[in-house]
Amino acid sequence: MGLGDKIHNAAEKLHGKGKEAAGDATDNDRLKAEGKGHQVKADLKQAGEKVKDAFKKH
Repeated sequence: MGLGDKIHNAAEKLHGKGKEAAGDATDNDRLKAEGKGHQVKADLKQAGEKVKDAFKKH
């Protein structure tokens, strides 16, 4: 996984956590769900990159 990908995924996850926290603070379910969605998306991208890296090593 390239450094740029790692930074992008971490930023997307942090963005999701911020949205989720804002949703909690304002009792906005839509915002909470969007935040969780961003976090899941970032986690899936990170997992995909790790799989690609594993295949490159072999």
